[in-house]
Amino acid sequence: MEKLGMSEEEEEMEVKEEEEEEETASYLNSSTSEGGRRSRGREEKERTKMRERQRRAITARILGGLRKHGNYNLRVRADINEVIAALAREAGWLVLPDGTTFPSSQAGRPTTSASTLPMPHSAAPPLRGMSPPGSFRLIDHRQAMVDKRLRGVFPPVAGPVPASPLCFATAGISGTSQDQSPVLEDSIESGEDGKVTREDLPRLPDRDFSGTPYVPVYVMLPLGAVNMNCEVADPDGLINDLKLLKSAGVDGVMVDCWWGIVEANKPLEYNWSGYKSLFQIIKQLKLKLQVVMSFHKCGSNVGDDITIRLPNWVAQIGRANPDIYFTDGHGRRNTECLTWGIDKERVLRGRTALEVYFDFMRSFRVEFNELFEDGVISEIEVGLGPCGELRYPSYAMEHGWRYPGIGEFQCYDQYLMKSLRNAAEGRGHSFWGKGPDNAGTYNSRPQDTKFFCDGGDYDGHYGRFFLAWYSKVLIDHADHVLTLVKLAFEGSSIAVKLSGVHWWYKTASHAAELTAGFYNPCNRDGYAPITAMLKKHNAALNFTCVELRTLNQYEMFPEAMSDPEGLVWQVLNAAWDANIPVSSENALPCFDRDGFHKILENAKAI
Repeated sequence: MEKLGMSEEEEEMEVKEEEEEEETASYLNSSTSEGGRRSRGREEKERTKMRERQRRAITARILGGLRKHGNYNLRVRADINEVIAALAREAGWLVLPDGTTFPSSQAGRPTTSASTLPMPHSAAPPLRGMSPPGSFRLIDHRQAMVDKRLRGVFPPVAGPVPASPLCFATAGISGTSQDQSPVLEDSIESGEDGKVTREDLPRLPDRDFSGTPYVPVYVMLPLGAVNMNCEVADPDGLINDLKLLKSAGVDGVMVDCWWGIVEANKPLEYNWSGYKSLFQIIKQLKLKLQVVMSFHKCGSNVGDDITIRLPNWVAQIGRANPDIYFTDGHGRRNTECLTWGIDKERVLRGRTALEVYFDFMRSFRVEFNELFEDGVISEIEVGLGPCGELRYPSYAMEHGWRYPGIGEFQCYDQYLMKSLRNAAEGRGHSFWGKGPDNAGTYNSRPQDTKFFCDGGDYDGHYGRFFLAWYSKVLIDHADHVLTLVKLAFEGSSIAVKLSGVHWWYKTASHAAELTAGFYNPCNRDGYAPITAMLKKHNAALNFTCVELRTLNQYEMFPEAMSDPEGLVWQVLNAAWDANIPVSSENALPCFDRDGFHKILENAKAI
């Protein structure tokens, strides 16, 4: 395994161990060699040894700095060739496994962002590289039928693959400050105000995608396609829109199946009438269906144009026992979804949360068995948290959060706090059984808190314990739900949606990701455990924000230290390493050509 995040002292110890090993080998060789080797003077040997020691010390410091401040996944024993290769890729060059290096423009790729290169599994892992995707799906989001949200599926590729660069991490943001990156400043001239804009960059021709793999297209229906009475809201308008999409070559649509509509009034009483009518219309038009099991509230997020709350009977329970909801450190409840602390607690009229989810999914599977048998329903995506995403509701706008705030931890309901105390006692440190008291508020910046600042408590003994527990609760919840999903939808394709928390990615702590449940500071890969869990259940990963460019985010919010391209690279690379399918959708409505081509670049790397 690669050793990341080691201190300089540990790195120097590694260097000394290497030197001792080489000295021992040199002594054994010299004792058996002839006089030709012994002729070299002792002084020359000492000078050579000193130069080598100095070279290794410098390399160790370079590697330490790149790992700490630049999110480079470099081995402790990496040599200077690997460092040069990583920097070359960051600058937009292509570096082949044999060392051949050339500008990415020669391969017909844009050069404004760093190119990444997939390598065979048998070779050393790429520093800034990715495995190549195969195909891609496009999906719409929430506004109108033509407000297209793009979503892609990337089946994993096994075995050696051809060189196929993919543009992700743009060189444009410093890893430790809000100043402009020297790489960016030296590469283009800024305007009179000193700010670099897209107009300053040379306009590159769009890549030619002819001859690339086919891209299935799915369009997400409006969130209110089925109203609160479980009826199709506008049948005639919907049919016209679907016919338009069909004529445009769309493969299918995605539909949210809302828990708050179907099981609205009484436990175990399900009303599927509206969805039956909707699915029948879709089937008659020969379109495919992707269905989302939406166990969350609609109306609390950007783009939500309607409000669909949790079932009424759940709200009644919540008024008597508000601890069924996620809670922040100030005691504010988030009613967007149920806390994962009650997954195995019988507080929902004699059922656990896991049992409630399973009963809902089993009822759906029985009700629409014919559509499964006919292949009309091609995939089930299960909601695992707020907005249907696997994350904590750490950046809730209803609690005052505004971009790019770091958010707050959401573990202060009685059930999760009990779990935390038990975990602390199990470690022999019962005083660790509480949440951080120096992690700031929803709109704090990392450097303004003692927990998330560089060298802060997040990387101390307590911080590492708390964050490991916090992320484990997230992964365990997904693991438990997916176990039941496989039972309810045996033989069907299933997917899980993961949010793209890209702000503060260019800081050491990755504070916004930590509060959302992704234990992903600069010296740790927080997404590999998630993809490993998905692999266990043969589930696909649906990731967001593939249309965003780092430079664009820097222009709008330079203080956010955002790097969506770097985040996408890391998550997709973790998924491909786990050999699971990857799908993706844009985080916001995408109408511009640049964002559309960004998605295609990510989807069609080959």
